[in-house]
Amino acid sequence: MNSRLALPGLVTGMLGLAAGLVAFFVEEPVFGAVAGLLALAAGVSGLRLGQQLTEQAAVQRLVEDELRVVRAEAEETEEVLRAELEAVAGVEDDDALSAQTVEMLTDPSTGLFSESFFNVALESRIAAARRHLRPVAVVLLEVVSGLPDGEPLEADAEIVADSVKVTLREADTACRLRNGFFALLLEDTPENGAIWTVERIRRQLIGTRPGLTLWAGVACYPAHAFSPNEIMGAAETALTAAKEWRQDRIEVAIAAAD
Repeated sequence: MNSRLALPGLVTGMLGLAAGLVAFFVEEPVFGAVAGLLALAAGVSGLRLGQQLTEQAAVQRLVEDELRVVRAEAEETEEVLRAELEAVAGVEDDDALSAQTVEMLTDPSTGLFSESFFNVALESRIAAARRHLRPVAVVLLEVVSGLPDGEPLEADAEIVADSVKVTLREADTACRLRNGFFALLLEDTPENGAIWTVERIRRQLIGTRPGLTLWAGVACYPAHAFSPNEIMGAAETALTAAKEWRQDRIEVAIAAAD
């Protein structure tokens, strides 16, 4: 029990007891009335204490429940990630999944995951999203320099990767594709959340290297498509539309037909 919460009621009760003893020895009804009032106050204080303790216990239970959910989701994400690594590497046990194997699954110039990993991860994440009825966003990024006056030139991949890394959450996945584009898998993220994530990356880039132009195509499950191939196609179409602008542009895929 919290001693600071219980202290007012304890003091009031002791004062009531003292007033009652005085009333008993001096036979003065006024002290008896005072003792009764103090006892009533002590009772009210005890009631409030009980309510506060009940509320604290309820809050603690909610926090503990939320922590359990977070831990479970983290464990599931870790299991999914390992399964994706094993699927790409073609191994089935932890010993075979060595540091060298994991290194082969990354882009050497940026440290992000490779296109091979992205293809497997996309199928895995959509399958998980279908089971849990949660959205997943796919974002294709291209960052160039030289605009708006000159011809677009591919930006430094390491600078882009650094901005992506500091922006994404641990549950998200960032990959670099063979064509130089960047692909993002955003867990439990609808269209608006994906747009905001891209905007944060854009702001990070501006702060790091002014003069870069970011184009992005966004597609989400299940809002825009239902299968990995459909989602990638929708994201690629959106990126193509964004590249028609000679300035920063985020394009979102067209909603899937019912």
